[in-house]
Order: sequence, then C-alpha cells, then structure tokens
Amino acid sequence: MIRFYFHPTPNPLKVALFLEESGVPYEIVPVDTRKGEQHLPAFRAINPNGKLPAIVDTDGAGGKQIAVFDSSAILLYLGDKTGRFVGGAEDRGNLLSWLMFVASGIGPYSGQAVHFQRAAPEPIPYAINRYRREADRHYRVLDTHLDGRNYIVGSDLTIVDMSAWGWIDRAPIVLPGEADPLAAYPNLKRWFTAINGRPAVARARKVGADIKFKQEMDEEAKRAMFPSNYPLATA
Repeated sequence: MIRFYFHPTPNPLKVALFLEESGVPYEIVPVDTRKGEQHLPAFRAINPNGKLPAIVDTDGAGGKQIAVFDSSAILLYLGDKTGRFVGGAEDRGNLLSWLMFVASGIGPYSGQAVHFQRAAPEPIPYAINRYRREADRHYRVLDTHLDGRNYIVGSDLTIVDMSAWGWIDRAPIVLPGEADPLAAYPNLKRWFTAINGRPAVARARKVGADIKFKQEMDEEAKRAMFPSNYPLATA
C-alpha cells in the first residue's frame, strides 16, 4: 500500500497520474498547505523539506516501510518498483536526462512565473520577464524534441510524460494572456492533447476532489506557503 500525501497542485498531480495509470493500491493522506500542515512535525518526519508530494511505501525493500519525497524521486521510485513507465534499458539515459530537465527547468521556472505574476505582493517586471521567458524557452525545447515523436522518451508513455504533463497542464497561468497558450508550440500541444485525453488523467484529476482544502489566501496561508518572506520566529 502506498500512502500518498496530497494537495491538489501540479507536482502531486503527476504522482496521482502514475498511481491511476499503474493501478498500484494507494490511500490519500491530505495535507492542507494553506493551513500549514506541511510544517507539522509528523509530516516533516516524512519530508524534511516540508513540500508536497510525498509517499510512504508500507512494503519497501526487504518489507520495510520507506518514505520518498519530491515528485521526480517518487515517479522514479514507483517506476522502478513496478517496472512500469520507465522505458527499456536503452532508454535509461534519455529518461533520466529529460526527467531532470522537467525537475530543474520546467517545474521551478513555471512555478516562479506563476508566483511573480499571481502571488507577489507587487509586480516586479524583471522577475516576470525572466521567468516567463525561461518558461517559454523550456516549452520550445520540448516542442523541438517532440517533432515526430508521440512521447518524450521511447515509444510509449513514461514517467517523463507524466512529470511534464503536470506542469504543461498549467500553461494558462504560466503564460497568461493568450487564448491558447500552447498555440505557439504545435508539437507540444499535440503531445499534451494526447496525454490529457488518457482515461487515467480524468481519474487523476478527481483524486482528492471530495476533500475540502482551504481556498482563502489570507495571512495564515501566506505565512504557511511563503515562510521565507517572514522573519524567523525567535525564542
């Protein structure tokens, strides 16, 4: 059984897609980030970095319980554990390279583009320009790579497609202002449409839909989600 520590944001959504595609048994453990539950000691024992997602595999190596955090690490762990969605031996180098491309490029730069356009207390043109243009650059790298390809790595769906899908799904808020933010990237748009149409995607989008997470971005939520913006508490 996989205990899946979840909040409805792009990185947990990637893991939800793997779990739904693979049929691995799991249970949801909601973590409400706007209430600061990611900073509680019980969760920090699973992920010391205080971020979502995380999993606990109750049947890890040698039958021992193991915690895994960071979406890329979780996808790689589950892929290796199940032997699914990791391609063949000949794909390993490309799989790792493109997985890290998403982890170190598309994910963080998209996240910062969203932050400075939607969450920063005041607009900073330099930051908005930098992160939007880097997001655009990453999209173009993928668009070029996907020319003549149905999947990012190999000839079938892998964890790299799942990882990239989680963030490309947020293109309307990463690159707002266009009616179709993927129109400039035809190969990427074709790929996204195909991945997005998979039945498991529809199931992944419903994960946690019956859980009431806090919606208000009030002072409590800002302090919970952006703690580095506030002075450290003193004893």
